[in-house]
Amino acid sequence: MRNREASDRDAASNPEASDTVDLVVLDGDDRTEMSVERGRNLRRVLLEAGLSPYAEATSRLNCGGRGICATCGVRIRTGPDPEHWHDRLADRFGYPRLSCQVRVDAPMTVE
Repeated sequence: MRNREASDRDAASNPEASDTVDLVVLDGDDRTEMSVERGRNLRRVLLEAGLSPYAEATSRLNCGGRGICATCGVRIRTGPDPEHWHDRLADRFGYPRLSCQVRVDAPMTVE
C-alpha cells in the first residue's frame, strides 16, 4: 500500500495521475480558478459554478447538453483536443467549441 506522500509526488510529477485538474475560466476581466474532478463535463462544471456558457437568450432555449444546438460555445485556450464532430469542425475553423461535449481531463483554460 502506497502512502499519501508518494501519491502526491506522483500527481505533482505526472498531472495524469491526479484525480483533479485545474480549470481557469476567463470571462471578460473576471478570472475564476477551480479544481475539477477529472472526466467531468465542462458545461456541467460551469453551470454548477454559476458560470453559464450561454448567452442570455439561450440560457433557457438550448438542447440541455446533447450537442445539437451549438449554444454553449466556449473558446478553449489550453486544453484537450476536440473529440466531438462539431468541436473538430469548430476547432478547424476557429469557432467556439461546445462545452457540453468537452471532458475536463487535463488542465485547461476556457473563455
